[in-house]
Amino acid sequence: MLEGIIRESTSKKETKTLRRDGYLIANIYGKGKENINAAFKENEFIRYVRNKETLAFDVKLDDGNVYRVVIQEYQKDPVTSRLLHVDLLLAQDGVKTYYQVPVKVVGTPKGLKNKGVLVYHRRRIKVKTVAEKLPNFFELDVSDLDVGDNILIRDIQFPEGVECYINPSVPVVGVVKAK
Repeated sequence: MLEGIIRESTSKKETKTLRRDGYLIANIYGKGKENINAAFKENEFIRYVRNKETLAFDVKLDDGNVYRVVIQEYQKDPVTSRLLHVDLLLAQDGVKTYYQVPVKVVGTPKGLKNKGVLVYHRRRIKVKTVAEKLPNFFELDVSDLDVGDNILIRDIQFPEGVECYINPSVPVVGVVKAK
């Protein structure tokens, strides 16, 4: 389980000191809940997030509380690509919320043999659901895609209780002709 600390002060000076000490600044928020200003050791956070198996994961803060969260957004330094800030959304049971669910592709498109390139139009799909029905990822089979073919939002089978409000004709992945 990922462990962090609660930040008492949100001043610029305190934030710089925490970053210098190797901490990643985080906000934990949810519907009807008070925002929690937290910080995690940057290297531990990155290592934990890379190896997690589910979209929602548990974090424990130094006040003893355990929160189930989903990464909603993060900010990187434009020069060094170092993580600066992360927004964590509480995955509350019974509360419908918008989540960004990643897309995974399976198979090799036949269009690659015809000088095509596999292109992700969307790496994550925004869905609205309760935390209990949140899928970890959407798996798309791209083995039948030829040059000029796409998998659209309407081609994806969403599980029961998961709603997507994106235009159905928006492409998710496709094969385009290489230049």
